[in-house]
Amino acid sequence: MSKKSKSVLKRIRQAEKARLRNKHYKSLVKTMIKKVKAAETREEAEKLFREAVSVIDKVAAKGIIHKNNAANKKSKLARYIAKLQ
Repeated sequence: MSKKSKSVLKRIRQAEKARLRNKHYKSLVKTMIKKVKAAETREEAEKLFREAVSVIDKVAAKGIIHKNNAANKKSKLARYIAKLQ
């Protein structure tokens, strides 16, 4: 049985904290996208879209999702809203 060094144990703790933080933000992005798609009116969808874009940009800035992934999410949502009457 090999004993793990203190630095390895610390990295394990840090990785777990980062995993939970990243999971929270990714879940938040998905929730915002669902809210936009569940909107009743186009005006409501546009308001929620602005909030979603803000969250997506913040998450991308933190490096939790790639900037191109963020751009794709925003583009798909914008196309979705453009189709609404």
